[in-house]
Amino acid sequence: MKKERIDRIAELLDKRGKLSLDQLVEYFPDVSQMTLRRDLVLLEQQERIIRVRGGAMSVKEVQKVSGEAYAKKTAFHSDEKIEIARKAARLIEENSSLFMDGGTTSMRLAKELPDCALHVFTNGLAVAVELAKKKNYDVTVFGGQVLKDNLSTVSAASKLQFENTNFEIAIMSSSAFTPENGFSCGSQLEADFLQEIQKKAKAVYIMLDSSKIGKIMPHTFARMDEIDVLITDVNFPDDLKKLFEEKNIVVM
Repeated sequence: MKKERIDRIAELLDKRGKLSLDQLVEYFPDVSQMTLRRDLVLLEQQERIIRVRGGAMSVKEVQKVSGEAYAKKTAFHSDEKIEIARKAARLIEENSSLFMDGGTTSMRLAKELPDCALHVFTNGLAVAVELAKKKNYDVTVFGGQVLKDNLSTVSAASKLQFENTNFEIAIMSSSAFTPENGFSCGSQLEADFLQEIQKKAKAVYIMLDSSKIGKIMPHTFARMDEIDVLITDVNFPDDLKKLFEEKNIVVM
């Protein structure tokens, strides 16, 4: 019975593209919301759907905007990314200006941010599409070469792009972290771009889910002492938290 219901939910999402939890209750009136939420969690773990605020989308629907690789990355460690995104959203004040990168955690943050007056700069194509759904946002996309694995743009001439650009906060995600190598990514162009971003921002926030700890990517874009706030999940090790706090870095 449970398997049949879960398969039916997946089938409905494939057909409809996106469903809210309230819509699922209409399809399954004898099933509680809590049970349906658990069904969605299970389907996401199976990489058959992507949970979004208030419901879920089919992987195929996300792929229309995001591309296959990006959609799959969005599904990995989704609970941690949602937790981190909700923490980060609480730090953003109305009428502020900020930069968001194109990572999948930033995509989660784009969904969690309140629809208030904000100016957001981003190099994330899928992130920009999500931000554009907010009525009160001004969204600016930086141009350049498209990195297909995370659908972000980077440019060797990034200094020129930033010359007359101002933002208070830079919020970035990281593909890997070790205390020795700092925060790293897979592209030299991307690393150079993010380093320029940090020079412009008054404060640098890094979003890091605990699965990235101990991993090293080829190019470091930030060291521990170059950031102001680390936003992470409940599985972040206590010894690392202490190491950051000793450097006067706020750990959420």
